[in-house]
Parts: sequence; structure tokens; C-alpha cells
Amino acid sequence: MSMKPVYTDTSPKSLLNKGSGYLTGYSHTLNPYVGCSFACSYCYVKQMPVALFRQASWGSWVDIKRGAASLFRKEYQRAAAKGAVTIFMSSSTDPYQPIEHKVQITRSLLEAMTEQPPDFLLIQTRSPLVSRDIDLLQQLGSKVRVSMTVETDLEEIRKHFTPYAPPIAARLRAIRELAEAGIAVQATIAPVLPSSERFPQLLNTLPLQHVCVDDYYMGDGSGGKRTERNGTAALYRELGLEDWYSKDAWRLVYERLRGVFSDEQLRVSQQGFAP
Repeated sequence: MSMKPVYTDTSPKSLLNKGSGYLTGYSHTLNPYVGCSFACSYCYVKQMPVALFRQASWGSWVDIKRGAASLFRKEYQRAAAKGAVTIFMSSSTDPYQPIEHKVQITRSLLEAMTEQPPDFLLIQTRSPLVSRDIDLLQQLGSKVRVSMTVETDLEEIRKHFTPYAPPIAARLRAIRELAEAGIAVQATIAPVLPSSERFPQLLNTLPLQHVCVDDYYMGDGSGGKRTERNGTAALYRELGLEDWYSKDAWRLVYERLRGVFSDEQLRVSQQGFAP
């Protein structure tokens, strides 16, 4: 299932933004697109100016940043002259959403990075398409980590909250492919959605560097207010799972994970994304 968004080609004036707020650990954030056709119901970006100023609903439009790689090369030179460059890709879009198959903006940016690797790159995605770029990620070696969102192990929960996002099984396969190719990869349970008691065991079958747990209250940049405005609570009520929409729900999952993973492997919220 996928949304049919309206795609617009744009020519951005700049690409590298200063890391701020939640991402202060990074010198820069990098978004190959504006908007995201995965259209996750709870996405905090829906409540940010980039989305609020659009008249169309979140997920129904995507801007493609044409010429991104050549602009990146110029900006990167300037940034690298000033000091260490650590990049979070992406903070307000998925760098591997469906249109990336065709237009390959993210791939072109990775190609540019292999010429002059940043000090560190974190790729945040929920798409198995990331494994297409294993050849480039291998060239970045220890300077890259892929963070794959796996909010739950229950496909029916995934469909309820994020009907347009890739199936969980496909993401787990991609994690395995990446890890087997020697790429550092973490599973990111963000936001914590209702999951089964078997979830930690399932993740433990994968060669993961870390497992990161995050929720709306710690992770949406506003103490949960952005998520609240998205009407997220109603989605829990529809399933009779309101207990999972609380400030403590993440602790339940974290305790289950502790039964399987070492404390060194577990990260919470901001530290899980740190370079």
C-alpha cells in the first residue's frame, strides 16, 4: 500500500542545516526531501512549520531536491573547513521513501560523501530500500550507522498507525542484510507502539549494535504536545490500548529488552541517536 503524493521538483538554496534541539550532538542535519509519503499518523513533523504552512495534508506532497549532490559538495567543503562534520539524515523526512527508488537523491548524496567522508553519518529510516546502497555504505565504513525504525513487532499495529509505511518483516530483513555486509545498524523503537512480549527475542535474532527506545514525550521536541495535536490518542482508543499512550509505556518495553540485551546495547531517546 502506498500513498500517491504530488511530487514537485525544487532547487534548494541550501541543504546542510545546523543540528539543534534534540540533535545538538550533530553539526548538521540533511534532508533529501521535504515531506514524506510514509505519512505516519503520529509524525511530529506534521506540527512543524514546514507542514503547517502547506494547505495539503501530511503525506500527500513531497518536494524532490534536485541537484542536491552538487550543492552538498559545495556546502560540505565550507563546513569541513570549520571543523568536524557530523550529519543526521534525516530529521524531517525519510531519506528512503518510495520516490527514492526512482530519483536517487539520497544515493547521489551518499556518492558525494564517499568522495570525502564526514566524521560521522547517521541514517534514520524505516525503509528496506536502504540496503540498495550497501556498496556506498561499506565505503563509509565505521563513519556510518543505520538506524532502522521498528516501532513494534505486530504487523496489525503497524498497519493501524502507519498504513503507508513498509512492513516490519521487510525492515528486519534489511537490518540483517546491512549487518551481514559489515554496516553498523541499530533498531530504533520510536515511538514505542504496542508490541508483544516476544519483541525483544525477535530483535535479538539480529546482529544489532544498539536498540534505542523513544516515545512521544521524550522524542517529539515538545514534551508530547505535537503528538497530542495529531490526534494520536484516538488511534489508541480505537484499539482499546490507551495504556500504551502514557509517559511510562516505554519503560515496559525497556524492561522487556533488558531481559535479553546488555545495558551497553540499550539506549534511551536522545542518547540513542547521538553520534
